[in-house]
Amino acid sequence: MTTPGRTERLVLPGVLTAEDAVRTVAGIVATQREDGAIPWFRGHHLDPWDHTEAAMALDAAGEHERAEAAYDWLVRHQNPDGSWYAAYADGDGQAPTDRGRETNFCAYIAVGVWHHYLSTSDETFLDRMWPAVYAAIEYVLELQQPGGEIGWKREDDGTPVNDALLTGSSSVYQALRCALALAEQREEPQPDWELALGRLGHALRRHPERFLDKSRYSMDWYYPVLGGALRGPEATARIDADWERFVVPGLGVRCVVPNPWVTGGESAELALALWAMGESERAVQILKWIQHLRAEDGMYWTGYVFDDEAIWPRELTSWTAGSLLLAVAALGGDEATTSVFGGEGLPTGLDPDCCR
Repeated sequence: MTTPGRTERLVLPGVLTAEDAVRTVAGIVATQREDGAIPWFRGHHLDPWDHTEAAMALDAAGEHERAEAAYDWLVRHQNPDGSWYAAYADGDGQAPTDRGRETNFCAYIAVGVWHHYLSTSDETFLDRMWPAVYAAIEYVLELQQPGGEIGWKREDDGTPVNDALLTGSSSVYQALRCALALAEQREEPQPDWELALGRLGHALRRHPERFLDKSRYSMDWYYPVLGGALRGPEATARIDADWERFVVPGLGVRCVVPNPWVTGGESAELALALWAMGESERAVQILKWIQHLRAEDGMYWTGYVFDDEAIWPRELTSWTAGSLLLAVAALGGDEATTSVFGGEGLPTGLDPDCCR
């Protein structure tokens, strides 16, 4: 059972007390199946990205055995090509409900594994996870396009969807950096990955035309910052340019404009991006605003339709709670979380111009 002593870095005035943090972590624990799977909520589906985010929150709370069980679930259910399906019914690895294989979903294991290693210093875990991480990254890089961007997915029949998503590619950028950190820790250099990372970063920073236009979605706004591709003045300029478009004062962050719907996950992720930019004050303010989404059991509603003053959808998701806990952990100085999302010490890749 989670205790306040294990969640000391998850206390943030105006956001979480020690008792609040215990309840939120317990809510994620209650969602996790005995086999390690963490679906959105019991009876709903699992996707590999959100499963990993929830596992990272468990590590931030000191629930290392439960987080390890989540990563073991991924290893057991990895496809022969290194991928995972996009969705599994209630986390049942034998019951995929979406057989598409999305690149950012598959790459994200590297972020979670590196976060767990930094949380535990468990070399045995690292050795056990490395083949799965390696296979996943190789799968993802097969869909890298000539311009550096990462194709969205493969369909069930293997057909590649080469159109690239800015949010997805930004997430892959973070994952590649973590995968290279894992490779360095194992003393197994991956120069092809370094070059791929450099090309991807160049595309994210300089070539927005290489990605599908999803600019109505707040994730496309902040993810180049959250994933680490943008820092410094470029990051500040990007966030400031669309702040009034996406941020609803007192309530949180819109998922998509012009819909009158703020969501907890996007709000917490924006807070993480703000923290990474050095804007902790704004980050804390966002997290305070979304406490109206907190339920009595410590979990968080996915979103709120403010025109109708209604919680919608009526679901308490593990990944919404997980994203909030990770934002609080970063603000609280949790070393593993600050390293993974702050990017300090993570490889930056090779300049694509150096190898032409």
